[in-house]
Amino acid sequence: MLSLPRLVVSALSGAVVAVQALSLSDVCTTAYASAAVPAADFLPGITIDASSVITSLVTNSTNSNDWYISEYISYCNVTIAYSHNGIADDLVHVSFWVPEPDKFENRYVTTGGSGLSINAGAVSNPTGIIVGAVSGYTDGGFGTFDSSWDEVFLLANDTINWQSVYMMGYQAHWELATLGKEFTKNFFNVSEKVYSYYQACSEGGREGWSQLQRFADLFDGATIGAPALRYGQQQVNHLTAAVTEQTLGYYPPTCELEKIVNLTIAFCDPLDGKTDGVVSRSDLCKLQFDVNSIIGETYYCAASSGSSFTPGKRQVGGGSTTPEQNGTITAQAAELAQTLWDGLHDSNGKRTYIYYQPGADFGDADTTYNSETGEWEASITGLGGQWVAQFLQLKQVDNLSTLDNVTYDTLKEWMIYGMQKYGDSLQTTAPDVSAFANGGGKVIHVHGEQDPSIPAASSIRYYESVRNVMFPNATFNASTESMDDFYRLFLVPGGAHCGVNTDQPDGGWPATTLQTIIEWVENGVAPTTLNNTGTAAPSLCKWPLRPLWSNNGTSFDCVYDQASWDSWMYDFDAYTTPVY
Repeated sequence: MLSLPRLVVSALSGAVVAVQALSLSDVCTTAYASAAVPAADFLPGITIDASSVITSLVTNSTNSNDWYISEYISYCNVTIAYSHNGIADDLVHVSFWVPEPDKFENRYVTTGGSGLSINAGAVSNPTGIIVGAVSGYTDGGFGTFDSSWDEVFLLANDTINWQSVYMMGYQAHWELATLGKEFTKNFFNVSEKVYSYYQACSEGGREGWSQLQRFADLFDGATIGAPALRYGQQQVNHLTAAVTEQTLGYYPPTCELEKIVNLTIAFCDPLDGKTDGVVSRSDLCKLQFDVNSIIGETYYCAASSGSSFTPGKRQVGGGSTTPEQNGTITAQAAELAQTLWDGLHDSNGKRTYIYYQPGADFGDADTTYNSETGEWEASITGLGGQWVAQFLQLKQVDNLSTLDNVTYDTLKEWMIYGMQKYGDSLQTTAPDVSAFANGGGKVIHVHGEQDPSIPAASSIRYYESVRNVMFPNATFNASTESMDDFYRLFLVPGGAHCGVNTDQPDGGWPATTLQTIIEWVENGVAPTTLNNTGTAAPSLCKWPLRPLWSNNGTSFDCVYDQASWDSWMYDFDAYTTPVY
């Protein structure tokens, strides 16, 4: 590698020092930020509007998020607009939060979105400022930073806005990071190398993998949580619970489901060797807990007044209050729980997809009380219903109107259709990431073990797909060691979807994962375990090792358990093509 002449290095270092000597208010001006904007034709195919630059000084701000330890931060918010050449009415906005000059650590961080939003904005972006980075997010060209993808997905019924699909799928984040790194270099007058990182969860986790799979040198490191991989399967899977209730002909009161969750946690909590209110070994739970053993257990929930509306669900019933619930767990409810834990199978008994681990909330199975009929009825989750109605059936509606005649086979057909239709944009399961690995990239992947929205086994399946595809001829131990060079997966005991579980709060969440990936990338310190905020699990075990306490809960180890490992492996034999 050629080195820069000493005088040039000295000049560059002097430029950095000169910028860092300035105050945040000195640099947070339209004139200063505009001078750092990349040239109008920096990226082929797009035009950057230098006149669009807006700056806003923010001081002593604080926010709360499970992904970072909250602290007061000051930054300059710089927004820039650009357009894609040849596309009418196209406009994309990006926001770069610039840290105080004396706290800049030669880093750039991209943060991603959640649900159908391509960014999480002010909730996620502080993570970059905290580590001394310019922190960026994008609106994807969807209108504003508060706009979501579904608002622009259809041009009309049956007509897809394919530009929005590819922007959501991967293109917007590549443009954001490419612009962000160049903007950072220009703003702080740094040399060629700026360390670049990514952090996000859920849809944002999928967005992160979309970059690592396609653009080997875009990021040096990424911290990715509970990614919404296998978009075709993942979104439809939210309908599995309601269709199972319909198939079994039983719609449990919400209190009955809550009781099953609580009793499951109570039984499975000590299976890791310590009773601490957290299910740390949901694999052992799946192997040992017999849901039929709790048939007849009593439950009680007080009446609640007001609307019975459940966020994200289309309400079928017309009731406005939820009555007092007093009963015992039925055989039908136990059968429902076990059927869900077993995962979706088609009419031939072939596996179509996976479900959440025992101990996770049964949110997708929540029913609605109809005060007019006095019955509990199905509730169609918006996550699944909107996907099918809008993104598969291409209608400008936000949910399915009914699940009549929808069977397990219907769900499988929808999964296959979505996988094929968006295979090059949203599926995001390419298992060969050797270009990223060979380029020195590092990724830490985390997933809450009791995630009730994206199955924890989804992340394990992707990890194992990468291991098997990239190291097909190596032994299990050798291939796992090779994975450790660039990719480490950690399950969070008791963790919910992208954060702390209110049912198992002592499980915590790893709040310094970005700092950990920075240590790995910049200093070569690879994490054997991952620091965690939970008192029940202060350290997270690296897959395939699992937590185990001994000596009456005083000694902690990360161990390999073959039966437990096997419980996470699934054969998707309902498909004729591989589902990674």
